[in-house]
Amino acid sequence: MSASSFPGGTSLSHLDIYTDAAPDGICGGSPHMHLVSTEAYVVVSGEGALQTIDADGFRETPLSAGSVVWFTPGTIHRAVNRGDLKVVVLMSNAGLPEAGDAVMTFPADIVADPEAYADAAALGEEDGRAARATRRRDLAVAGFELLRDAAERGDRAPLEAFHAAAGALVRDRAQAWGDLVRERPLAQAERSLALTAAVARGQIAHLSEARVHEAVPSTGERAFGMCGRLRAYDVADRDTIDRPVEGSAR
Repeated sequence: MSASSFPGGTSLSHLDIYTDAAPDGICGGSPHMHLVSTEAYVVVSGEGALQTIDADGFRETPLSAGSVVWFTPGTIHRAVNRGDLKVVVLMSNAGLPEAGDAVMTFPADIVADPEAYADAAALGEEDGRAARATRRRDLAVAGFELLRDAAERGDRAPLEAFHAAAGALVRDRAQAWGDLVRERPLAQAERSLALTAAVARGQIAHLSEARVHEAVPSTGERAFGMCGRLRAYDVADRDTIDRPVEGSAR
């Protein structure tokens, strides 16, 4: 993974929430949860909601331009689009969600079977990918409805069973996640501690190393994410962007 000074070792993407309706008539994405990472939505435009299931039960949080909401590991979440909902997504532990940190809320028998889960989650070749993204979304919604209904009855057993199955599903791949955390967020925190100690000693040599970096958006057709069509930004450090000549104006 390339070095990045982007704040907090996070990743950044622009997301247009799916506009087609699931079988329950609600437009939006595939319900899922992250086992280690915290995710944040900064709403750019439109209207919608974030439906969540956690230890406190089911909740719906309205979303509109300017809304900022984030959710910690274990929060099952479903993005709902009620009119041109577009968000900027900040994800902790850059690279970790792509390494398998997310588990969709497929019905229990699928989540309990690694091969069945992989088959249901796969988008396959580019041709027909939109239809497969819709199919997996609808399957995740079916499982989400069961978890939601149980939560509204005060029955936590299905949620706890989903947590256990999700943990078992990703257990083997999680062995490599520590390296990702150490390479980005932990390395940044350790550098910040080193810099604070240096400044406290009166050492400010690092200020001469200041640089400006610019994120590069992915090119081509936007990817089919779990919640919508997304364009990720590459936030790896590169050469500095063009700087104005001293005394000139931009």
